[in-house]
Amino acid sequence: MRYTQENARILAIDECAPGIYNCTLSAPRIAASASVGQFVGVLCEGYTLRRPISLCGFDASLGILRLVFEVRGKGTAWMAKRQAGESFDLIGPLGHGFPLLDPSKKAVLVGGGIGTPPLLPLAQHYGENAVVIPGFRCGTSAILTDDFTAAGAQVILCTDDGSAGFHGFTTQALQTWLDAHTCDVIYTCGPKMMMKGTAELAAARGIDCYVSMEERMGCGVGACLGCACMTQDEDGADHMVRVCLNGPVFDGKEVVWG
Repeated sequence: MRYTQENARILAIDECAPGIYNCTLSAPRIAASASVGQFVGVLCEGYTLRRPISLCGFDASLGILRLVFEVRGKGTAWMAKRQAGESFDLIGPLGHGFPLLDPSKKAVLVGGGIGTPPLLPLAQHYGENAVVIPGFRCGTSAILTDDFTAAGAQVILCTDDGSAGFHGFTTQALQTWLDAHTCDVIYTCGPKMMMKGTAELAAARGIDCYVSMEERMGCGVGACLGCACMTQDEDGADHMVRVCLNGPVFDGKEVVWG
């Protein structure tokens, strides 16, 4: 794996929902080689292990990256306290991203919580041919809906408590949508049970589905084996693979969900 270590200057950082932060960085070398669905490793002060953060956006011509992350521990809490003008020590881009079809194809993007950000570049690729089904605990925790709409995508917002959009799970909304429409490909990122359900709905209809796994990572570059997950090949043989190196994106049919 080839990746770059870069001292990325923070251009802007703000809290876009309770405990969730939107950060724009100047990282021209990483941005130049990034692809949809990859991630970066952020070195947090006082910690040896980097925090893996998916790319919510990148622009090679401008040399910028966009990260949207949730405070889940001391490392991400340190990140949230940084200000414009400071820097993050990054390595990236890491992992293998989403395969892209022709933008004229119909795509459905299913996201859960903080698994939603890596789906935004997909919506920008497919534009008006994308349907986005993001799920959140409540309306106040919903993020990026305006960004998806600005990309031209149709958004079917789901909330657990019914405070905004569809009251229920993303898989329920997906099943309803698939019963009335056709699509060429489904992409998903978020909680494992949500991705499992999404992949099963896709498989039952013969639709290609790509999942972005969110295993806990140690090194982020394939050395420590801490993020291993089970996959199965076409002959039915099981294989342990590293999410950070062989993924994070896999064909939904090859993941052994357990």
